[in-house]
Amino acid sequence: QVQLVESGGGLVQAGGSLRLSCAASGRTFGGYGMGWFRQAPGKEREFVAAISWLLGRTYYAHSVKGRFTISRDNALDTLYLQMNSLKPEDTAVYYCAAERTASWGAVAPSGADFGSWGQGTQVTVSS
Repeated sequence: QVQLVESGGGLVQAGGSLRLSCAASGRTFGGYGMGWFRQAPGKEREFVAAISWLLGRTYYAHSVKGRFTISRDNALDTLYLQMNSLKPEDTAVYYCAAERTASWGAVAPSGADFGSWGQGTQVTVSS
């Protein structure tokens, strides 16, 4: 099972940008689909973005589409989430997730589709 460690969270003003990273250890990213999820205080965990192993197909939640970009560097076994035009409602703990699967097809994956999770990194957006 792959171990995941997120970094890059912090405090930023509304309209600003952050770049989250997720580094893998134990196993390489090869063959793994990867995703980002977030959980705000008092709310359920929600899907943010995902990228497949096969062809690098990307999936985004409607709330972040056009502002966030998910990418992966398979040579470095690192997943990224570039977050631009941040809003206070983006405030949450962001989690990286991985699952050994080639692709999810036409439908974005849910949290139940992932077996490995990181410990999370806090993102706080001030108004």
